[in-house]
Amino acid sequence: MSMNQPYQAYQENAVNTATGGELTLMLYNGCIKFINQAKKSIKKEDFSNKNEQLQKAQKIIQELMITLDQQIDISKQLLPLYEYIYYLLTQANIHNNLDELEEALELVTELRDTWIEVIKKTRQQKFAQGTHV
Repeated sequence: MSMNQPYQAYQENAVNTATGGELTLMLYNGCIKFINQAKKSIKKEDFSNKNEQLQKAQKIIQELMITLDQQIDISKQLLPLYEYIYYLLTQANIHNNLDELEEALELVTELRDTWIEVIKKTRQQKFAQGTHV
């Protein structure tokens, strides 16, 4: 039995039992991780790995874009932001530009931190109403 199998099983269980909010948080965290790995790869001039990591980050941003509910006002505000982050990731990948990567990282981190606050407030409200999350 590989040492990775219990960890993979844990990860699959975490995803399968996560709420929508928790899944979104996982996506933000994954995007941040891939951007940071791409930054390291650019510094090491490992452009193949940089490309792989940025493609993963771009796929996450695409997933966040397609899952937006356009009937909700905040979605109409988030879509252009996601499009801009996607643009930054694409340009950083083409030009190996750390400044564009850093800007994308800051935006995704800010979105993630805001999302954490939303999850906390939602849990507090549900707990106050007697419904446990």
